[in-house]
Amino acid sequence: MTEIDDTDRAILRILAQDATQSAAQVGRAVGIGQPAAWRRIKRLTDHGIIAGRRVVLDNAALGFGVTVFLGIRLAAKGRTSLEDFERAVTAIPEVQMVQHVLGQFDYRLRITARDISDFERILRRRVMTLPGIGQVEANVMLSEERRPGPLL
Repeated sequence: MTEIDDTDRAILRILAQDATQSAAQVGRAVGIGQPAAWRRIKRLTDHGIIAGRRVVLDNAALGFGVTVFLGIRLAAKGRTSLEDFERAVTAIPEVQMVQHVLGQFDYRLRITARDISDFERILRRRVMTLPGIGQVEANVMLSEERRPGPLL
């Protein structure tokens, strides 16, 4: 990992809030010129500290009003491979995130649906037919607070 200083941290905080800002805007905000800001952003990207830039969509505005987190424990019988399960689950378009975790469950999924009826359809027709599926526990998200990034 490369050394990061207070200016780098300030740049990361700014980009975590709004990654669409230009190097000139970032430079003005941290008190350096556009070329220096561009070089720092490039160095942070080249070293993998900035791993990408994403567009954050408003699911509710797009008609997806329900987010559900599923905890999934794979069945011991049959010994489905993790690769088979992961390949099948990532093919479901409503599955927004797949996390392989330690603890009570083997996987944690984030699923978006239009409403509870839509979620039930996804659960019955797609999730419960996955290879190796065992125990499933659902938690419906009530609200979400966004945090902009790492502790800087």
